[in-house]
This record gives sequence, structure tokens and C-alpha cells, in this order.
Amino acid sequence: MRSGHIHCKIHTRKDKMESLLRQLTRGNALFLIIILGVSGSFHNGYHNTGLSSLSPYIQSFINSSWCDRYKEPPPPQTITMIWSLIVSLYAVGGLLGATTVKFVSGRLGRKKAMIANSFVAIMAAAIMLMSKGAKSYEMIIVARILHGYTAGLGWSTHMMYLVEISPRKLRGVVSLTAVTFASLGKLSGRLFGLSEILGREEQWNILFCVPACFSVLQVIVLPFLPEAPRYLFIEKGDDKACKKALQSLWGKGDYKEEMDEMLAEQVAIESTPLKSPLELLRDRTVRWQLMTLSFIQCCNQLSGITMLSTFSFDIFLEAGIPRDQIRYVTLGLGVSEIIITIFCGLLIEHTGRRPLFWGGYGVMSATWVCVTVALSLKDSSQWVPYIAAALIIVFILFFCGGPSGAGATLNNELFIQSDRMAAFVIVGIQRWLCFAVLGLVFPFLINALNSYCFLLFAFVSLLGCLYTFFLLPETKGKTLLEICEEFKAITVCGKSFTEEKREETKL
Repeated sequence: MRSGHIHCKIHTRKDKMESLLRQLTRGNALFLIIILGVSGSFHNGYHNTGLSSLSPYIQSFINSSWCDRYKEPPPPQTITMIWSLIVSLYAVGGLLGATTVKFVSGRLGRKKAMIANSFVAIMAAAIMLMSKGAKSYEMIIVARILHGYTAGLGWSTHMMYLVEISPRKLRGVVSLTAVTFASLGKLSGRLFGLSEILGREEQWNILFCVPACFSVLQVIVLPFLPEAPRYLFIEKGDDKACKKALQSLWGKGDYKEEMDEMLAEQVAIESTPLKSPLELLRDRTVRWQLMTLSFIQCCNQLSGITMLSTFSFDIFLEAGIPRDQIRYVTLGLGVSEIIITIFCGLLIEHTGRRPLFWGGYGVMSATWVCVTVALSLKDSSQWVPYIAAALIIVFILFFCGGPSGAGATLNNELFIQSDRMAAFVIVGIQRWLCFAVLGLVFPFLINALNSYCFLLFAFVSLLGCLYTFFLLPETKGKTLLEICEEFKAITVCGKSFTEEKREETKL
């Protein structure tokens, strides 16, 4: 009896997977998702990891360029300063990209914004490619700023595009593809950075240009694919173009339910123009959405995942992994990320968002505590460093399959059309500020606290677990207007926003 029940469950999941694939391939949706991914979040992941193996080669290039120009070697602190600029100005570019999301996407639309972003990525790659022949480290700095800009603008526009093409039942799966392509970018950065491929002194500038190939592909192909249906209906008021786009993406049909949902949202916001970031910050009706998104963003950034991407070599060296084996461990991390994000995509519409958040954060917190204990005992046995490395991989699995995957979906579900672009600007600025600050602070943390710095990550993950367990509403299968009402009903100290508003009206 029990075996029959298990067989039935497996059969049901297989049917759901086949149904999902059929829905994605009835029209051009899957093709558009791939084209957006390889020139959207892929860049973000690639440039996060591609730089890690090139440090000695670029610093050597800075030294030789300085000698050729000034006929004397530069002081060591000058090389360090220029290298630090090359690393940190990527985050500055990302911050600039995040602040221009509303302007660029609002003026051009989602499709043209992605194409414009690809042109900037191609220009950045050309500058980086020529920097070596020109013996100019300044060109590397400019290219890194532009790469950061494309990552900041591309990530937010990519996420908006995904939510605005997806039906409600597939919103979680489609939004999650952004995380999958970011993970694929991280793996590609590590893979191409191997000395057997492009991670050599004579080819470091070519390594940075790999994502530009996908940007060229997007510039050629994306003009022939449809604009986001929600953008066409709600912002442009073109219901015929919206229906045509839906049919092109998802196959023939009348899509009455989807268009009725868009109409209800349009009616709800027709007297409200698109908000600016400052107007959104002052709007009390969305304060819980902003607080939730900001809190989860901080928890994700401060949980340790950013440091694993940027400083993975230093972390595994601290864990006691032999230097020559670290690159294979990081490749294993990259493969694990991709597998688990795909699994999360199949799971998210079944479990909902909340369990993935609080369950993921809970395991992440426990994992960091175990990593700290393991690293404290690393000299007691030759196997302890590998146990620590395995625990870090467990952390990656639960982060990508939990807060990261569910977070990508939640970002797109919390705001209606009039608020979404402003929200992405705010979250983008916060994301890149956290990235820049952590990049500066973490090297000092690991030097001062050694393995005990991971207890800070454990504490942050625990906070994320508690917040999402007690306060986060479930958003699975709900319209954007229904989700807004769920957040207004959140009760703290015995009062919800709706009750506060009622009391203010009485006064």
C-alpha cells in the first residue's frame, strides 16, 4: 500500500514536470527566458567570480604598465590601490545601474532596455580587450565600472521582464530562472578562469569578454521576440498588443483570466502615476513590503553567500583545503548551485515561498555554527577541513534552494505595476551598497576573527528564519492585489495597517 502511494506521488510529480515543459514550449516563452538569462543575470554571476583567479596577472600588468610609462617600478601600495579600485568600482557601476532602472526601463520599455544594456556590455568588453595592447590599467577601471553598470541595470530589468511575461501559476518558476542563470554565470566564471582555459597571464583580458558574446546574441535575437505583456497593457494601454504578446509567448488562447487580472490592477492604479523611489519610501501602504524586501535582501547579503562568491579562495584556504585543490572545490560549488536552483524551480509552486525561506535560513544558521566548530578543530584531523568544505556546500545548497530562489520570486510579487520600478531601484541600491561594504570589510573580519566570523553569518541567518516564519505571508497562487492586501493585514502589537487606517479615519 505504502509503495503504491509513493509510486503515485512520483508519477504525479513527473506529470507536473511534463505539464510545465509543455507550457513553456507551447510558444516562445522558453526561448525568451534563455535569451534574457544569458545576457541578464548571467553577467552578474560571471563577473562576481571571473576576477578571483586573475589577481596576480592583473597586478603584474599594472606593474609593467607603470614601468613602461614612468620608467620606474611603482610603490607596492600603488599597485594595491589600483587593484582595489578595479575590484571595488564594479560595485559603484552596479549602484549606478540600479539607480537608472526606473528611467531606462520606463522610457524604453523592458525589451529595449535589455538591448541597450547589451550594447553597454559589448562596449565594456571592447575596452577591456584593448586595455592590454594599450598598456592602460585606466581602461580596465572604466571597463569594470561599465560591467558593474550592466550588472546593476540588467539584473533589475531582467527580473521585471520575467514577472511581466509570466502567468500567475508559473510566476515562481519563471522568476527563478534569473537565479539559475546567475549561478550558471558564477560557474562559467570559475570554469573559464582555470589556467587550462583562459586563466593565464596572456589571456586574462579575453576572460572578461566571454559574456559579451551572449550580449551580441541578444542584440540580434531579442528584437524579434515580444515585449512584456503587463507593460503593454498596464503602462501602454495596448490590450491588442498585450494579447498578441501572450499568444506569442504561451501559445494560442484567449488569456481572459490573465488580462482580467491586469485590468483589475490597471483600475486600481489608474489614478496613481508611476511612483519615484522617494514617493514609495513615504507611502505607508507598502511599508511592510519594503521592510520585508529590504530585510530579506540584507539577510541574503549578510548570510555569507556574497563572501563565498568573492572570497571563496581565502575561505577554503582558511578551512585548510590544499591550495591546488581549491579550484575544484569552487567548481563543485558552482555545479551544486545550478542543480539546486533547477530543483527549487520545480518545487516552489508546490511548497510555496514561506517554507523555503524559514527552512533555508534555519539550516544555513545551523551550518555556519557547525563550520565554526569544524574549523576550530581543523588541526586535529586531516579530514576536518573536508568536512568544513562539505558543510559550506550544504550551506550553498540550502541558500540557493531556499532564500535565494524564493527571494527572486518574492521580489517580483510584492509590488503592483505603479510601484515595481521604484522598488527595484531601492532594492538595487541596497544590494550594491551591501556588496561594496562587505567587499571592503570582510578581509578585515576574517583576519581579526578567523573562523569565528562565520558566527555573524549564523546570527543573521537565524534572524531571517524568525522574520519569515512569523511575519511573511504566503504569496503562492495569489494575484498582486491580493498579496498587497495580505501585507496590509500583518499584525504587530495587536494592530494591522488596515486597523490603523480605520482609527485615523475616525479621528
